[in-house]
Amino acid sequence: MKNKTLTVWLTLVTGPVGLHRIYLFRRFDGISCLQLLTTVLGAYGVLRAREWGVDDHLSWLFAPFLGFSVAASSLTAIAYGLMDTERWNLRFNPDSPADSAAGASGWLTVGGLVIALLMGATVLLSSISVGFQRYFEYQAEQAPGNALDVTLKKSAG
Repeated sequence: MKNKTLTVWLTLVTGPVGLHRIYLFRRFDGISCLQLLTTVLGAYGVLRAREWGVDDHLSWLFAPFLGFSVAASSLTAIAYGLMDTERWNLRFNPDSPADSAAGASGWLTVGGLVIALLMGATVLLSSISVGFQRYFEYQAEQAPGNALDVTLKKSAG
């Protein structure tokens, strides 16, 4: 019997590495590998940013992947948590009655949904804003006659 509340919390905690899919489907499949890959790439980007600074191009390219992986896990947790009892039991507990308690939602499920919504939205918006900020700063630095060059030339001459 697959418990919906346990699945929501497993997805929140271990979702970025795909371990919740082992609980649900008893295998580490392609989606799990994709989640693990994006998490590792994102963690590599964060580590590069800590070591080389935020001006490192690979760090600002890879770091948002970690945020996207956490946001995707939060969205998955929300999808599992909002699934009605009958549909949950038909999909994950096909041998049990449609109104089995394993697919029921309780306060712990609702708490997991609230945390998933807050965490997912925060991480997703942060990842998008940091990625775009670094991209546009890089574009401004590479542009000929950027504002910094003009200011330096005026102050020197």
